[in-house]
Amino acid sequence: MRNAIFACLAAGLLAVSAPAQAGPTLDAVRQNGAVRCGVPTGVAGMARPDSQGRWVGLHADICRAIAAAALGDAEKVRFVPLTAQSRFTALQSGEVDVLVYLTALTLSRDATLGLSIVAPPYFYTGQGFLVRRSLNVTRATELDGATVCATQGSVIERNLNDFAQRSNIRLTTIAFDTQPSVIAAFFAGRCDAISNDMISLSANRLAAPDPNAVMLLPELIAKEPHGAMVRNGDVEWGLLVRWTISALIQAEEFGLTRENVEATRASTTDPQVRRFLGLNENVGAGIGLRDDWAFQVVRQVGDYGTLYERHAGSQGLGLDRGLNRLWTQGGMMMSWLW
Repeated sequence: MRNAIFACLAAGLLAVSAPAQAGPTLDAVRQNGAVRCGVPTGVAGMARPDSQGRWVGLHADICRAIAAAALGDAEKVRFVPLTAQSRFTALQSGEVDVLVYLTALTLSRDATLGLSIVAPPYFYTGQGFLVRRSLNVTRATELDGATVCATQGSVIERNLNDFAQRSNIRLTTIAFDTQPSVIAAFFAGRCDAISNDMISLSANRLAAPDPNAVMLLPELIAKEPHGAMVRNGDVEWGLLVRWTISALIQAEEFGLTRENVEATRASTTDPQVRRFLGLNENVGAGIGLRDDWAFQVVRQVGDYGTLYERHAGSQGLGLDRGLNRLWTQGGMMMSWLW
């Protein structure tokens, strides 16, 4: 009896101490040689092909960071452009491995889709309106009787209905399958306004034939924390995506960039930085990754602050960083603990 107890205890200790194995999604990614990343059908600053056919934007770089962590090579990404209607089905069916797609984190999505929302959010924004200046409105509550173009199958339609009821105004929504269709309808005069997240609206304004002829209304009608999504049931893959996003944020907090991370890795004595870069402990063992996976993310892709400025900030859409500042700077961006 005593020998049986010792045998059970030994087996339990081995189970606890053994590193977690790569889950089925990571196994499939390695077999395929690429991360299949579901992205929007072309949103400036977030994800769209440039003139050379290379996908650029914050979402595109998050996809590359996931590839750097999973495969050691940020370029091993297969970008899969999806519509708002097809994005969840594509993830559920296994057409894509991860969704990085301007997806607002909601209770209904978390509870009913069979998909997991990955924390922390990588972008905090809100839903607003883009209007023509000739409409002569300055506040969203002045849109009573207006026709609003929006993307079908998104939380945007629900938020519009909620806002109209709350504000006691009447809005007529015209829904389209894709964001380019929404934009085309607006500039063709089929609607008075576009409603979407402020990232997309800022991109729409910059792409307007005359950006000075359109304007963003100042208030937000709904909050939108955006995060990545993965399929339920593969804990290791969810952890990999979560900690990759955390690594981008933590790199900024540590002051690590693509330009300095190699020199820092060679010289730093800071125990937290050394742990982050895989020098003191194997922080990737629990999710089937190499010691230096976070180092590869920063070396090949960069840090969150640099990516934000390049795509959404001063070098891109011109958005104030706002809530997307680090928590140490009054924002909400905070990595989980390393």
